[in-house]
Amino acid sequence: MLNLTFEYKANPTPEQVQTIEHTLTVCRQVWNFALRERKDWINSRKCQINACSLESEYIIPADAPYPNYAQQCRTLTKAKTEFPELATVNAQALQQVIKRLEAAFVDMRRKGMGFPRFKNRYRMRSFVYPQLGKGQLLKGNQVKLPQLGWLRYVKSREIPDGFVVKQARIVRKASGYFVQLSLECDVSVPDVMPHGHPLGIDLGLDKFVATSDGLVVDRPRFLNSLHRKLKLLQRRLKHKKKGSKGRHKLNRKIARLHQRISDTRKDWHFKLSTSNCATAMP
Repeated sequence: MLNLTFEYKANPTPEQVQTIEHTLTVCRQVWNFALRERKDWINSRKCQINACSLESEYIIPADAPYPNYAQQCRTLTKAKTEFPELATVNAQALQQVIKRLEAAFVDMRRKGMGFPRFKNRYRMRSFVYPQLGKGQLLKGNQVKLPQLGWLRYVKSREIPDGFVVKQARIVRKASGYFVQLSLECDVSVPDVMPHGHPLGIDLGLDKFVATSDGLVVDRPRFLNSLHRKLKLLQRRLKHKKKGSKGRHKLNRKIARLHQRISDTRKDWHFKLSTSNCATAMP
């Protein structure tokens, strides 16, 4: 089984933009509620059994089970009768939000990562459609998504033959909306025997890459080239009132500048790896 993920620039209609923003808002509310429920359960069990704590107490019943992924999904289904707004969003997309929260808690315990945080309207930037249904999903430069319908995108590269679209993720970035398509092909990938020209690569601090063929690549300073402009915008942001339109507009400028730096760095990495692979090929 071979899996790939292709990212395309999306061109949604105004109605689709409204649907995407509404979905992001509901997903953020589900994330914050589920995280609050887990934090309350953990805080209620911080005090000792034989003594009363001055900082925490049992705010929920002592026999209440831990709100894990399965239980919170069942609670989400029941909550749709009390909160009809939850029914306006794809059910599987909301379940994926709880699944991401579950993965964050697993990473916190196993990998020592930080405690999951609450999200404001700027921090929830993506949601997933884990199943796209049957039938024709691709038509030219359009992909059919639940609730959104046919979504146009910039077809920067063709989808390889034999691959099927299994999942789709909508991502909101500073430069617009993007759609990430998860592709799957039912093929067996054989183990490739070592062949061609061997190339040793060493990553360093002063130099970015040094190869066994004598190629030394300097570390690029993409941030330094735009650091002056970034510093100026961040200094102006300090004097903006929180929640104002001017602060929101300036935040978007800073985000676009950060994305420009990230895209430039990523493009350089891909070009460098492609050139090294071409060198090692027979």
